[in-house]
Amino acid sequence: MSDSSGLFCYGKPAISSQAHWQKSRLSVAEEETTMSEVTLDVGLAYKIKQALSRNGIPDVADLDWLVTGDNIAKMRRVRLGHAEIVITEHVIDCDAEPLIPDRWYVEEHQKGGAFKWSAEGVTLYLDKRQKNGKWIDGNELRQALAMKPVLNANVLDYLLAHPHLIPEEWKDKAVFFWGTIYREWNGDPYVRYLDWYGDRWGWSARLLDGDWSDVYNTAAVPAS
Repeated sequence: MSDSSGLFCYGKPAISSQAHWQKSRLSVAEEETTMSEVTLDVGLAYKIKQALSRNGIPDVADLDWLVTGDNIAKMRRVRLGHAEIVITEHVIDCDAEPLIPDRWYVEEHQKGGAFKWSAEGVTLYLDKRQKNGKWIDGNELRQALAMKPVLNANVLDYLLAHPHLIPEEWKDKAVFFWGTIYREWNGDPYVRYLDWYGDRWGWSARLLDGDWSDVYNTAAVPAS
C-alpha cells in the first residue's frame, strides 16, 4: 500500500526521482574513479620500455600508432579473442622485367621466381677476399658470385616501395643486388644497391671496375 507521501508501495521503499538522480551521480563518480586509476606510473612505463626492447622495436612510432583513433580498441578485441591478426605475405616476382634507369640497359637478369620476403630469409654475403681489409676487383667478385643465388633488382625496388620491410641494421651497409647487371649508355657495367640517405632509403649504383672491400660490398642472397 502507498501512503499519502507516495514514497512507499506494498510495504517496500520506492525510489524518488531525486534519489534516482543521486544514484546515477554515484555511478558516474565510481566510473570516473575507476578510470582515474589507469595511470602511467613509473612501473608501467618501465614495462612498456622493456617490451619495446624485447621485441626489437627501436622507436615510439608503434606506440604513437597504438594511441591513434580506435587502434587500441582493435588490439583489445584481439586479446579478448573477438578478432585475429592476419600476417601479410610479401611475395616478390623475381621473373618480371626489372626497372631500367634512363640511358641504361640490362646485360644480365637472373630470374628467381616468386620470392617470399622476410628479413630472416636474407643473408648479406661477403667473399673471403673482401674480408679483413682485403680488396677484390668488381669483375672478379661478379664471377665469384656467379654460383650464388644472388637476389636481383626486383627485390631492391620492392623494398624501396615498402621501406618498413628493410632491416634496421642495413642502414650502415651497402646492400647490392647482383642478380641484375646493367650497362650505362657508354658500356660501363653497374650493379645497383640499397642505400640509406640519412632520412630515407634510396638506391645507388657502383661501377664494377675497381677494387671492392668490405666497405662497398654486401651481396643480398637467400639464407640457406
